[in-house]
Amino acid sequence: MLATQGWSATTVAAVAEAAGVSRGAAQHHFPTRESLITAVMEQMFETMTADASVVLADVPDDLDTRVNAVVDKAVAIYTGTQFKAALQVWAAAASDPALREVILPLEAKLARAAHRFTVAGLDPAGVHPDAHRLAQVTLDLARGLGLADTLSDDSRRREQVVATWCGQLVDALSQ
Repeated sequence: MLATQGWSATTVAAVAEAAGVSRGAAQHHFPTRESLITAVMEQMFETMTADASVVLADVPDDLDTRVNAVVDKAVAIYTGTQFKAALQVWAAAASDPALREVILPLEAKLARAAHRFTVAGLDPAGVHPDAHRLAQVTLDLARGLGLADTLSDDSRRREQVVATWCGQLVDALSQ
């Protein structure tokens, strides 16, 4: 609901109705929208963090293929439904200090896991001096592509941008 209908429409009553439970039952467990959203966000960030922490055993050794797989995974983290839902909550948290206090540590945990995955995927031997910087640029690019994808299907342009960035990464990592 957060991803498709937004913060305002995601109330305890609306979620209860969509889930097929009574409003009273929902409010017994989640007395406020903030408590419901916090629980959803904690679970969502745990799932996103687990996805970002994927073991790289299946990533090929070939540099071109490896870079493409790592960048595709980074972009997938930030273009999925969960990211779209997180954006709704982030926007609400920008003007709600209590909500922001809950969300910041969750986002930081996700960011660390995504960064670790990306660094390990781009530089499995841990020897490239620019790997951390290249990983951060990759994740910043992925976040931007995810943001662009929230208003319209941006997949065609995104594919071109990703292909161009993968070529740049291969060049940088080959040095």
